[in-house]
Amino acid sequence: MNSVRIIGGEFRRRLLKFPDSEGLRPTPDRVRETLFNWLGQELDGWHCLDLFAGSGALGFEAVSRGAAKVVMVEQTPRVLAALHENRELLDKPAALEIIRGDALQYLASSKSRFDLIFLDPPYKKGWIPRLEPLLPGVLNEDAAIYVEAEHEIDALGDWRTVRHGKAGEVHFQLMRREAA
Repeated sequence: MNSVRIIGGEFRRRLLKFPDSEGLRPTPDRVRETLFNWLGQELDGWHCLDLFAGSGALGFEAVSRGAAKVVMVEQTPRVLAALHENRELLDKPAALEIIRGDALQYLASSKSRFDLIFLDPPYKKGWIPRLEPLLPGVLNEDAAIYVEAEHEIDALGDWRTVRHGKAGEVHFQLMRREAA
């Protein structure tokens, strides 16, 4: 089993374990630290969606930092099982919901609205263009999108990159809606 550590908030220093799985790349500590510096250290009251949850590093970090609700969507059974085990390890935070499902189907059918989406799909599979038209349907007006991709992304619909960085081969960016 692989592991990643929660870096801030209530569950700081807790270790999350996850299996090897094709395309699974947990967001490194340094990148998560940068992201939460951009967002602010606390996410009190936020509703977050971790659309390709994988290791759960981003979603568990959001719960640890006070998010009111975090929905994790994951399709791979072994990875999904590890997410449930980590939820148990953290004493089942009430703010956390784990769903087995397909990202496109979830976005197309969800009635929930989110303040922040963590979007880190498998690389080189064309996910971003397929997800883009569905994102406005689940995002609040002032929502942010955090994207990790194999290349830099300038925009997703009305959302434009406001902060970006690169760690190794990973391009990461925080996007906000353009002011009208």
